[in-house]
Amino acid sequence: MSGHDPQSTIVALSSAPGRAGVAVLRVSGPRVRFALETTAGIIPPPRLATLRVLRDAEGQLIDRGLVLFFPGPTSFTGEDIVEFHIHGSRAVLAALLRHLTALPGLRLAEAGEFTRRAFEAGKLDLAAVEGLADLIDSETEWQRRQALRQMDGALGVLAGQWRTQLLEAMTLLAAEIDFSDEGDVEGPLHDEAMRIAASVLGSLRGALGSFAMGERVREGFVVVLAGPPNAGKSSLLNAMARRDVAIVSPVAGTTRDALEVRLDLDGLPVILIDTAGLRESVDPIEVEGVRRARALVERADLVLSLRGIDSEPYRTAEEVPQIPVATKADLGGPVLPGERAISVKNGEGLPELLAAIGEYLRGLGQGEPALLTRERHRIAVADAIAALERATKSVGAPSELLAEDIRLAVMALERLVGRIGVEDVLDHLFAGFCIGK
Repeated sequence: MSGHDPQSTIVALSSAPGRAGVAVLRVSGPRVRFALETTAGIIPPPRLATLRVLRDAEGQLIDRGLVLFFPGPTSFTGEDIVEFHIHGSRAVLAALLRHLTALPGLRLAEAGEFTRRAFEAGKLDLAAVEGLADLIDSETEWQRRQALRQMDGALGVLAGQWRTQLLEAMTLLAAEIDFSDEGDVEGPLHDEAMRIAASVLGSLRGALGSFAMGERVREGFVVVLAGPPNAGKSSLLNAMARRDVAIVSPVAGTTRDALEVRLDLDGLPVILIDTAGLRESVDPIEVEGVRRARALVERADLVLSLRGIDSEPYRTAEEVPQIPVATKADLGGPVLPGERAISVKNGEGLPELLAAIGEYLRGLGQGEPALLTRERHRIAVADAIAALERATKSVGAPSELLAEDIRLAVMALERLVGRIGVEDVLDHLFAGFCIGK
């Protein structure tokens, strides 16, 4: 973040750009009060929306709007913040931005700079910042719930508890090392330290077990439509997407490559993928399409194994979770045991199929939204687990070595919440935020 300077006061539009009824322009930094007095004529009472006339440096009217003042350190960034709620016309926004950025010490914010200042002021840990980013990007109810839990600091709180317990274990080992000859150091300190380490290790393993689900909720569950040519895969994709995404043709082999559609399936984020028909072919393009289809089937969370109801029985050979589906039910024909008969033409069986997909995907999850949602989280927790496993399995090892393994676990948890070693992560993460966040 090349222009990052904590001494400067930053300005940005925080609402969506373009024509709107109301727009929010946010200012944060040491010269907020000066900007307020210059623009609104007063410093309004904290956290009280105040209607003011806003003027430029020459006294010309810019707009009338609400002014909200949040004094630091009890603000989002930890600094003084003001929000101008004004009419959302491009001309009004341009005039107010032009006036504010012309004031001495004020400049346009960079992407994510408000949130970065909140992080550096200790208002948010890194996991909470990532949760905020996920909340802004959330498209479904499950994504919203998971992101909110992350943004509220659930992972940071749990990481803090783990860290506190491990520091207690280190203290016990240090006491054993330094004061083993002292009469006032009593009790099996080593055993108590190992008990604490084992307890944290179990909790870490439980959290790591939720990673796959957390990643899926964040990125989307992969549901693949697979089957022979003309099984109705593209027609089903269009029906589920409620728009024409794939070309539908009676000519076998029309779909040569995978087509993806993102769906909100009753709150679940789903990536629905249409694939090439699975069959032997000499056409090199179709052969590559079939290869890609099989690769997608192998990594899918769920496969819809399709066949036309008037065709031979078919089931995807790969050992993957799947729902057998007989398409073109309106043509009539035998439905095999375990199959779900559907017709895209008249809608028969589609609601039941969607319900079955949702039921299966929900069954992959746990009661609470996952805590670990990113690969960075997984690596940090896995490193902590590895260190504690060494410690708990090192029967008879010197206390100095045990304390070092526990220290390495603590360092991994520090990386998890962004206290150490995450500069490259920060630059990438904040660059993904909008300018006003």
